[in-house]
Amino acid sequence: MTKTVLVADAEPNSVIPLECLLRREGWRVLVAHDGDEALGTARREHPDLLLLDVLMPRRSGFEVLQTLRADAELAATKVVFLSARCRDTDVAQGLGLGADAFVAKPFSTRELAARVRALLA
Repeated sequence: MTKTVLVADAEPNSVIPLECLLRREGWRVLVAHDGDEALGTARREHPDLLLLDVLMPRRSGFEVLQTLRADAELAATKVVFLSARCRDTDVAQGLGLGADAFVAKPFSTRELAARVRALLA
């Protein structure tokens, strides 16, 4: 069964390479361009994993994660933050809210693919 990954990022320069990487790995890829769209897509599609930027329009990645973890149907969704905003306090906040990982941009595509594979195994 193919796993579904939702990429939530407002920057096309981030989304396009992620889509290519994830599709090459054989996963179904969905895209959201802001926090509200990410939540709506997650509620509709129930992705196996969410790659989530911290800084997005409408709702931050932190707000999206809080909402996901409070929703019984989506609480188990794996979440990886991908962000250029990687201060220690940001990483601690993301992990404290229940993210499964926090990856700094720019990132190694090989390492990201391995991390996603591990989380989806």
